[in-house]
Amino acid sequence: MDMSFAIIPWQGLIHKLYNVQNLVQSGGPLLVCTIVFVETGLFVGFFLPGDSLLVTAGVFAGAGQISLPWLLLPASLCAVAGDQLGYLIGRKAGQSLYNREDSRFFKKTHLQRAHEFYDKHGPKAIIIARFIPIIRTFCPPVAGAAQMRYSRYLAFDIFGGVLWVCGLTLAGYTLGRKIPNIQSRLHLVIGVVIVLSLLPAGIEAFKAFRKRRHSA
Repeated sequence: MDMSFAIIPWQGLIHKLYNVQNLVQSGGPLLVCTIVFVETGLFVGFFLPGDSLLVTAGVFAGAGQISLPWLLLPASLCAVAGDQLGYLIGRKAGQSLYNREDSRFFKKTHLQRAHEFYDKHGPKAIIIARFIPIIRTFCPPVAGAAQMRYSRYLAFDIFGGVLWVCGLTLAGYTLGRKIPNIQSRLHLVIGVVIVLSLLPAGIEAFKAFRKRRHSA
């Protein structure tokens, strides 16, 4: 089999998924909500650009091209629903998740990172994880596998989901309202969002490096 034919379509799909401006313009609120659900509820969504997508959608809402209410409420519901699915998967699969083999859409290292994050922060990890790529996908199954009481999980999850969706979307909305022609500079906005979203993980990695170096 010619591997080039297997690689090129995959690379093309990744390129399209990370072209968040085109996603918002072509798919509107429906596609935004779908991506939010998949990223938070299914392992295959760990690489999706949730943060930058919500900010970009907010920018377009601020410019009057998308209805803000049709972003905030449905996307919040999809974010919470996605996490409920992830929690259910963890609850049903339990420890067998940690024995699952790696695949293109599942990496055991991601699950382990989420497990360590949950152990460190406890229930509030459900809220914090919303703002950290990859961790937000794998944290709900970890909470389910850890048998976290569902009523408590649901309360933290609703708060975190609404805070994540509304916070990022309204930030983009404010930019769209206040800065003329912000759409022409969306690449800068998206770049800042990506840096900020990766910053917590970078800080944790630096702390772990210093700890290992100190132990050595």
